[in-house]
Order: sequence, then C-alpha cells, then structure tokens
Amino acid sequence: MATSNLRTEKIWLDGNMVPYDEANVHVLTHSLHYGLAVFEGMRCYKSDDGRSAIFRAHEHIRRLLESAHIVEMPMPYSGEELAKSCADVVRVNKLAECYIRPIAFYGEGEMGLSARGNKTRVAIAAWPWGAYLGADSANKGVRLKTSSFVRFHHNSMMPAAKASGHYVNSILAGYEARRSGYDEALLLDTQGFVAEGSGENVFVIRDNVVRTPPLTSILGGITRDAVMRILTDQGYDVREEYFARDAFYIADEAFMTGTAAEVTPVVELDDRRIGTGKPGPITAKVQGIFHAALRGRESRYREWLYYV
Repeated sequence: MATSNLRTEKIWLDGNMVPYDEANVHVLTHSLHYGLAVFEGMRCYKSDDGRSAIFRAHEHIRRLLESAHIVEMPMPYSGEELAKSCADVVRVNKLAECYIRPIAFYGEGEMGLSARGNKTRVAIAAWPWGAYLGADSANKGVRLKTSSFVRFHHNSMMPAAKASGHYVNSILAGYEARRSGYDEALLLDTQGFVAEGSGENVFVIRDNVVRTPPLTSILGGITRDAVMRILTDQGYDVREEYFARDAFYIADEAFMTGTAAEVTPVVELDDRRIGTGKPGPITAKVQGIFHAALRGRESRYREWLYYV
C-alpha cells in the first residue's frame, strides 16, 4: 500500500488555518475513545489547463453531512463552507494534486457512551498521495483474499455513514489479507454475498454485463457512482444485485473503485485467476475515461470538477 508524507504547512481546524504542529486535540477527545467521528476522502487533480480541481467535492461534502445526520452529530458548518474550506486548504498549502481529509468529531468535555454535551469539531487536512494499492496496481491489477471478517449488517452499523468506528472491521480484514501476501481483502456480508473491499467498492464483468453489490451493507462510493455512469454512457448493462464470491472466479474481468484506489483492476481472488489474469478491456476503457474526466478532458463530466 502506498505511503505518504502527511506534513504540510497548514491544517484547517474549527474555521481557522493553523500550523501543522499546532493542529492538536486533547487526549480526552470523546471520539478518540469511542470512534464516533465522520470523515471523507477526496482527491484534487491538476487539469490539462493548469488549474487544480477537487473531484466531486459537493457530493463528498453532502455525504459527510449525511453521515453526521445518521449518527446524530450536529454540524457547525454548511456544505458550501466546507467545500470552500477544502479548496482553501489545497491553495494555502500550494498543492497541485493531493488527497483531502475532512473529519468531524466530538471534542473533550463529557466522557461516557451517553455523553451529548461535547462540541463538534471539524478539521480538514491535505497531503500528496499516490496509488493507494501500490504503484503498479492500476496497470497490473491486484490480488484479493476473501476475509474471515464479515462486513456488518446494515441495521448494526448503518454503512451509509462514513464513520470512523466502522473501519476497525476494514483494518482487521486488511491486516489479515496483507499478512497472507495479498494486496487487499474482499469482505462478504452477513448473508455470505460479496460486499466490498476494506476501502473500495467492487465490480465484476461477465459477457459484457457489469454487476456491483447493492447499497445495503456497503458504503455508497462517490467513485462507484461515477464509474456506473461512465459504463452506462458507454452502453453497458450495469446491474446492482447480490452475488457470491464465485462470481469473481468465473468473471471475465473485475475491478475495484474508490477515491484512494481510483479504478484498480482485480486479477485474482482466493488464488483463482480472473479472466486472463490481466486487466481486461472494459476495465481499461473505464480507467481511460475516468482519468480523462479527472483532468478536464471529458466535457460531459466537467460538472464533477470543483476548481480551487
């Protein structure tokens, strides 16, 4: 997995730009103890015209606000304020391309599971970040292992919220997969159907039909949504439906999507080769259109770019 240097000049914290070393919280910060925080992962790309643009900024901020609503966290800023602040962080730190992390969390004050008096604090950081699953992942594809950890039921943790505590499940699955020599984990839902990767949505393709799991036990990915639109615009039959992991084994091709992972081919699951064992032509087509859209070269998708 790609690593990155997080250090930048400024971080936006509670409405102010503060020096990197001063963007601190107290050890009794409520969300540190109980995991009740909501966050987003966003990317900014340099367009062909030289300007930098955040990919689908408004959709990401909308999901952040919806996540807060789901977990009953009051948000002190509007969506437009947060989108503008994300752009400000990119600009102030002079980043042409970067990953952006807005996070809302409960600060110090009361302690205990039922505490409701703590202030919601919001931070936005940005830093350079390359390929999430490794430098060669987009070209060569990745190997997955079905995890022994199950993605939680939608009435247990409400996966429509991108909440920090949910990711303990993902972290443990990722540890297990990488310890066994795989690039990423594939998690099943409580019924045994394919759910998602530890931090990515998944797609399988067979006979030109594209399938992806429905929004029950998975996060509704912003990149997932964009890729589904690209595929539909290209005339492919895209279906949201349940399928078992053996659908991967007999697929012609498969890929994962996510803000960090972008569009990453999957070439193997559980030591079974998928298709030819190399990234497939539909995946390559989607990658090409998606990356062109990120650089402002696709006029029909220019609405996805929020220029800083």
